[in-house]
Amino acid sequence: MSSVSDSRRRKEGPAKLTGVAKYIDDYAIDNCLYATTLRTTIARGLIKAVRFDPDFDWDGFAFARVSDIPGDNAVLLIDNDQPLLTEGEVRHALEPILVVGHEERAKAYEALDHIEVDYDEHEPVLSMDAADASGDLFKRFEITKGDLDAGFAEAYRVIDEEYRVPHQEQAYIENNGMAAWEDEDGALVIMGSMQCPFYVHKAMVPIFNRPPDKIRIVQATTGGGFGGKEEYPNLIAGHAALLALVSKRPVKMIYDRHEDMLATTKRHPARIRHRTGVKRDGTLVAQDIDVLMDGGAYVTLSPVVLSRGILHASGPYECPNVRIVGRVVATHTPPNGAFRGFGAPQTLFAAELQMEKVAAALSMDSVSLREKNLFQRGSITATGQTLDESIGARAVLDDALEKSAFREKKKGHARWNRVRKHPTWRGIGLATVFHGDGFTGSGEVFLASRAAVSLSRSGEISVDAASTEIGQGTSSILAQIVSETLELPYDWIRVETPDTSKVPNSGPTVASRTCMIVGGLVQRAARRLKDALIGISAGAPWPPTRTALSRAAAKLAGGRDVVRFVEEFQKPDNIAWDDETYRGDAYGVFSYAAMVVDLEIDKATYEIRVRDVFTAQDVGKAVNPLLVEGQIIGGTVQALGYALLENPVFDRGVMQNAAFTNYIIPTTLDTPPMHVTIVEVPYSKGPFGAKGVGELPMDVPAPAVAAAVLDATGSLMTELPILPERLYEALAKERP
Repeated sequence: MSSVSDSRRRKEGPAKLTGVAKYIDDYAIDNCLYATTLRTTIARGLIKAVRFDPDFDWDGFAFARVSDIPGDNAVLLIDNDQPLLTEGEVRHALEPILVVGHEERAKAYEALDHIEVDYDEHEPVLSMDAADASGDLFKRFEITKGDLDAGFAEAYRVIDEEYRVPHQEQAYIENNGMAAWEDEDGALVIMGSMQCPFYVHKAMVPIFNRPPDKIRIVQATTGGGFGGKEEYPNLIAGHAALLALVSKRPVKMIYDRHEDMLATTKRHPARIRHRTGVKRDGTLVAQDIDVLMDGGAYVTLSPVVLSRGILHASGPYECPNVRIVGRVVATHTPPNGAFRGFGAPQTLFAAELQMEKVAAALSMDSVSLREKNLFQRGSITATGQTLDESIGARAVLDDALEKSAFREKKKGHARWNRVRKHPTWRGIGLATVFHGDGFTGSGEVFLASRAAVSLSRSGEISVDAASTEIGQGTSSILAQIVSETLELPYDWIRVETPDTSKVPNSGPTVASRTCMIVGGLVQRAARRLKDALIGISAGAPWPPTRTALSRAAAKLAGGRDVVRFVEEFQKPDNIAWDDETYRGDAYGVFSYAAMVVDLEIDKATYEIRVRDVFTAQDVGKAVNPLLVEGQIIGGTVQALGYALLENPVFDRGVMQNAAFTNYIIPTTLDTPPMHVTIVEVPYSKGPFGAKGVGELPMDVPAPAVAAAVLDATGSLMTELPILPERLYEALAKERP
């Protein structure tokens, strides 16, 4: 009967496989207008005038302007600085000015060519280094531990280095899309591709100046998100809904790929500087780390991204004296936002390569350096958090080293590289990372997430949560947790569509929190339902038959159609966090991963081919092992793209390669063999011991690749992506 630890069939799998699942553009909506967006073409300045071509036939078009907004012209998130539509100041290219709608989608796009905008153009600030120099700051954090000066005074060697990482496009399969209309009761309904229905709901209330119960947000089947559909849907939902209200007709707004890549958020670029003090035997004694991130023109989620970035910047290693300073600055470029791992992949890339550089400076094996400093029970993090359970750091490291035969292959590659006639260099690299599960510090307390398990009079059991299925398996794992708790068949459990009028707010589908946090809530709710059913069944055997369950459900429901058991997040007693000092328990628990990458480099073309990947990842408990393995493989491929292929090019704040023909992401042909070990070091406060897994795989491949390139060539590549031309230039500089 057990559901947990079983690779059950995905709840949404058959519908997607057979084509029955409906994405937002699959909905045929009667009397619908198709909408598109007129956008700014300069990075900074003022809009002087918007002129419509008098010779163009404007019959049948509808427009939504700033003057049509009934409430606040601000997209509510962390800050209120981003307008829904801009009418005066321009802070980045591709800002929305107005929305155009027509019954024919092609006509809506054609209209954009007949609208001209006059500007008073100003000189933009386009780089984070320039913004940092001018002090245009969104947010600053600082973490301190111990006495940094004393630590450096104790050090045998002090090693400095700077690392840089670029933008990255989420590249979800389905483009952003929303539809909006007013229903018969006068409620504004917005349906679309999204991760966080209640984020959209919260943002729409002040824009449209309506009571919360007069706005309803519904998730359609969503073709991937990776953070790119966390906060940006607030903007597109507002545009579609505004035109729907102005035109009094349903509106559908579906981005094409080019617009999606040009206008939506991306991973924050970052510059990370490390200064590391170390004893002769490799013991870390001081870490001084400076993190700078580019937020783009508006705040969006930049403080959250920076926060997680600095909390992971020291790596999974204990050091008595630490200072980490993080800043995110404003530039005149499209805003950056959430992307799988948000902040941690940037800083962990630097942390792991710094371990390679420290090891080289000591003429020490980097594995031994890691083993000497790696987190274990009782270790104290940079924020002063004592790690007391579910610490799989050494387990994942040992597994990856053993399964990959790391030491033997490293010696073999060294012999290979000494033979000059070989057409390639070969290298093998290692990285070890940690990832905090759930929201940082007091974040989960602030969210006060709620989830429920419902029982209808007929005996139908439903999981009610706003956590969205975006391809990662949310529906399946929540149903498995409820199935296991109730000791009832998995197929008896239905998962409600995330609809703000039907489900409680279980928080956003981000931050590796769904299984651990929301899964914990539905587990508690299911326990209460089970106790109630057992109590009303007067000693009848458990688990019941379907008929017995229906009889008990009718008795429990009484005169109601549905009985709902709701649970709200409660902070564990052992967690304490201070937002002012950034001290305490940053996360309830961490997940851990290690990876070994085996690669070769063509001596003629400098192309890098990954030959093999070995990874072990501690997820506490794999509720659905096949889904966990899929998350690990998918995240690894995505991060290999970050490491080797994805090179966004910007000019005057506009992405120049906003298409999959020239923004290169990994394909099946770029995907190496992968050997995945799921390590289970249970967490006592997670459902059946489960922790997070969604973001962890994104953290570890890039530094492992760079370490393997270092092993193959002797060159420490401190900037991503490691393109053939960059590697050639680095080696030519080192070996003229």
